[in-house]
Amino acid sequence: MTQSGFIAAIDLGTSKITGIIGRKNESNVISVLECVSLPSENSIRRGTIYNIDKASAIVRKLISMLENALGKKIGKVYVSLGGQSVHTEVIREMKQLSSSGIVTENVVEQLRNEADKYKPDLKRKYAIGDVEYFLDDKPEKNPVGVTCSVVEAEYQIVVGRPNLAFNIEKTIVDKGRLQIADFIVAPLAAAAITLTEEEKELGCAFVDFGAGTTTLSVYKGGLLRRMVTIPFGGKNITRDIAELNFVESEAEQYKIKFGKARENNESSLFSSPFSSKPDIDLVELNKVIVMRLDEITANIKEQIRLSGYQEQLGAGLVVTGGASQLRNLEEYLTQKLDLPVRKASSRKALVNNTPEYANDPALATAMGMLLLAHEDCEKMVEEPEEEAQPDQKSKGSVWSNFFGEKEKTDKVKEPNEKGHKNKKEKSINIGGKMKNMFSTMFEEEEDDQ
Repeated sequence: MTQSGFIAAIDLGTSKITGIIGRKNESNVISVLECVSLPSENSIRRGTIYNIDKASAIVRKLISMLENALGKKIGKVYVSLGGQSVHTEVIREMKQLSSSGIVTENVVEQLRNEADKYKPDLKRKYAIGDVEYFLDDKPEKNPVGVTCSVVEAEYQIVVGRPNLAFNIEKTIVDKGRLQIADFIVAPLAAAAITLTEEEKELGCAFVDFGAGTTTLSVYKGGLLRRMVTIPFGGKNITRDIAELNFVESEAEQYKIKFGKARENNESSLFSSPFSSKPDIDLVELNKVIVMRLDEITANIKEQIRLSGYQEQLGAGLVVTGGASQLRNLEEYLTQKLDLPVRKASSRKALVNNTPEYANDPALATAMGMLLLAHEDCEKMVEEPEEEAQPDQKSKGSVWSNFFGEKEKTDKVKEPNEKGHKNKKEKSINIGGKMKNMFSTMFEEEEDDQ
């Protein structure tokens, strides 16, 4: 990608919509040019656009802010895709080769084409997460050039409800008046920017703890093995706290400032900054937080078990996302899941500027989208051709008339009611032409004043 262009991406989160613009160099290292986040204002619920009109208004404002900051126009954007219906399904494609046949690029492409034809029932295929090859029933990461009689490919297909893309297209294309370069599955983007190759190889449970949903992706042997979305997130914790007689905005602030993923045994009160509200018991606050966390963690544990890799996660659990910033969360998850836990954000080796963005787990998906995207999103605006100035045309017509050349005359302004007499017909002699010329010049100056 050339330095004159850029990549533009929009992450549609439940709590906020983020727009980010950046470039990548030859080593696939990101430079962030601009990043803006705006509250979603309940236009997105559990990762899915709920109010198209409100979401499109926020997106238009976001794009305008990015364009003004960058001084360039955005023609198309990459858009994140998530939601509680997003998960993986496994399909297998097989091809019989001749005796001692060789797997070629063409064979691999044929298998991929067959996988692309897959149409899940009542769902839509959004991406292919990973693929594992088996040659004569033996796993092989790089099959091209290897001899075998049967080659089989196992694809992790990311699927979800059809309305996920439909609502995004209505928001971005129809009402936002932008082209969509491509959809990028949010958990895949977050994993690409945060996980190391060693963690994927050893095996890890990757948890993207967002506001509306929590997504679990299981990796082993360098490949994605399972992805599932749990329909609970940080916003559920906030709403639980609000049941203690607070509005959601207050509950969110209490969760961030005082909440912990740990129950307190000793009662502790702190004064509410809102005069109309009573003092808050930290025991009750943290008890509510832990109760919801217990539910989310129980779902994570069960999904890890269903993946079949429960005992093979050598790198433990890696957690990212905006809700992962809850205090004591690492210790809580270590105890509940009996796994080592690492809180992750964008890998420093993949970002050569803006450490404030790289260190923010809430921006992991947006940063990962820049890493996976490849098309130039800048809108090239053609400059209009310069036209001759009106006064130059006027002078040309005067002097052409002076030398007797034929030319159409421009219309003159009608005289006002106060007193301009009708002009006399033009004289055929030169003196008359000169007289008309100078009188017209002064009249135009008076009209312009």
